[in-house]
Amino acid sequence: MIYLDHAASTPPLEAVLRAVDATAREMFANPSSAHSEGARAARALETARTQVAALLGAEARDCIFTGSGTEADALGVLGAARRARGRHLVVGAIEHPAVLGNAELLEKSGYRLTRVAPNGAGIIEPDAIAQAVTEDTALVAVMLVNNELGTLQPITAIAQKLGNNRRPHFHVDAVAAAGHVPIAVRTLGCDSLAISGHKLHGPRGVGALWSRAGAAMDALYAGGGQEKGLRSGTENLPAVVGLGLACELAHKRLHEHRNALLSLRDVFEDAVLTRVPGTRPTVPRETPRGPHIASIAIDGLPAEPLLHALDARGVQVASGSACASKKKGPSHVLKAIGIGDDTAVLRFSLSHQTTAAELEQAVTSLAEAVAEISQVAHLSRHRKNRHV
Repeated sequence: MIYLDHAASTPPLEAVLRAVDATAREMFANPSSAHSEGARAARALETARTQVAALLGAEARDCIFTGSGTEADALGVLGAARRARGRHLVVGAIEHPAVLGNAELLEKSGYRLTRVAPNGAGIIEPDAIAQAVTEDTALVAVMLVNNELGTLQPITAIAQKLGNNRRPHFHVDAVAAAGHVPIAVRTLGCDSLAISGHKLHGPRGVGALWSRAGAAMDALYAGGGQEKGLRSGTENLPAVVGLGLACELAHKRLHEHRNALLSLRDVFEDAVLTRVPGTRPTVPRETPRGPHIASIAIDGLPAEPLLHALDARGVQVASGSACASKKKGPSHVLKAIGIGDDTAVLRFSLSHQTTAAELEQAVTSLAEAVAEISQVAHLSRHRKNRHV
């Protein structure tokens, strides 16, 4: 199997699995308990918090643990908007459903929602965000790396457009970015930022939210007051420890892995565009992008049969986001950049575990799959024309 769907989920590292298992076996005490075993669990919790903060260029005290990246986004969107005075939301039209869906929940409860369209290259332009903001805007949300296209959004420039005085809360979904591009929350200029464990070779069922000191935010629900009162419930310590270690390892090897991925991705894209007829990059290749996502468009062919043809050849990729894979037709992201129903878009997402040999085989398999589906489509059109 050649797994090229790392943007959907990554295999946890062996060291992470060992840490999760050891923590589950040896640190079953509640981190809030006053006895020595509770204190031991609490120290492990804070070590993980420090590891997460280091990856984000943040202070550990400003990071809280959640049950997923989706929950972290929900807290950054719902929690911030409900605390603010305004009743207007501004979000990028290509946001992940974890952001866009929660903004739409607020819209149903009476908020006004503005979806800012990207340009043709899949970039949300800072001026477009600034023009959408009003005195009533409570929240702005723009992701750092788009999970379908790989486009790197100009977060710092957007923050500068928003200014510093009486500005809306600025939330960033960095789930597709963490571990692949450098993140420094102070430089980005956002007020909250979400990440997820299983996107950077950590465990599933755990995420984290960084929020700027002093940023106003309400909890999504009440409970025992853990995680600064913003995410009550006994912490999932094994998963948190696994996330912390995954963040530490990603931080140590970030530049090495990023450079390697850039090289692999560019060689792969060159090979696809040269050897597979009818292919083109979904967005211009000069567009700022994360290093791990290659999005390829194929005009005139359906995506689903191509996915199955590749899977039959042992190559696993995606069409759009795994979170929306059961929906027919182009995703909201692809529609936002003008991709129609008659164009297949395949997302090949890499990790530091991906090899050049795997990508070479993937190119060969894609060429075979495109030829196969093209032949089927040609025969289908021929039969249809004969009946007309």
